[in-house]
Amino acid sequence: MSSMPRNLPITVIDSVQPVPAEAGHHHHDAAEQGPRSLGQPAPCSLFVDDTAISEADIAREMQFHRAMRPEQARADAARALVVRELLRRESERLGLVQAGGEGRLTDEEVQIQQLLEQAVEDRVPSQDECRRYFEQNPKRFRSPDRIRLRHILLAAPADDIAGRLKARTQAEQIIGQLQAQPHLFTDLAARHSRCPSSTEGGELGWLHRGQTTPEFDRQVFRLRQGLAGFPVESRWGYHVVNVDAVEAGQPLAFEQVQAQIADYLELQVRQRNVQQFLLELRERYPVRGLEEIEAQAE
Repeated sequence: MSSMPRNLPITVIDSVQPVPAEAGHHHHDAAEQGPRSLGQPAPCSLFVDDTAISEADIAREMQFHRAMRPEQARADAARALVVRELLRRESERLGLVQAGGEGRLTDEEVQIQQLLEQAVEDRVPSQDECRRYFEQNPKRFRSPDRIRLRHILLAAPADDIAGRLKARTQAEQIIGQLQAQPHLFTDLAARHSRCPSSTEGGELGWLHRGQTTPEFDRQVFRLRQGLAGFPVESRWGYHVVNVDAVEAGQPLAFEQVQAQIADYLELQVRQRNVQQFLLELRERYPVRGLEEIEAQAE
């Protein structure tokens, strides 16, 4: 008995959006907004065959493509609009939509999905292919590193310069005291720490990467076992940290990650096929102006 095909997320060109979302998203939002020039049509430098994509269209789309530079956001927006128009034209040619029909966003996404299902063949990787990838990338398949630690938080708001200086100085004093009398950690945590763990002697238990705030996480996973010789800074203040144990991640068995590898390889193949399909559409419907816009973002 055959099973229904799985819908996998697909990204196109340099986007991180799934194809239906990339191709059709937002185009109905703020439809009447965008730059105007004294009542004149917005200028156009981007074309898909004989269809113009105006600067107003690009400007409306830019709000959905955040980037450090406006040139990059403009290029990302232009690329998304080109993809949408390529797929819309091909859907129209194949009779998936009526000529000139806009439809709702959800309708357009369904039409694009239908087009991709017809044009792009899914291929499930074999077990041998999965195992070969597993053997070629052993470092990717390990259990996470973890550490067990205790801490004493000397709290100070991030914008309180004097308070943070005082917290750091106090943390350094506590570290000096613990270097001479390590057995006092539980007592000092109960007296000075502003973390709820103070009632447990500062115990945070086993931690994996990503379980704490990023700045604290980055620092404590670089520490060796024992008392850290310096205060660890975070948004909450300064921490006196004692690493009680460190455990490196262990290799995972192929059976534990086979499904994950299969999904990844299937997605990679589908991505390549989608990219090839878009290149074929660009041959059928020539695109003009996109390279110039992308060059301005470099």
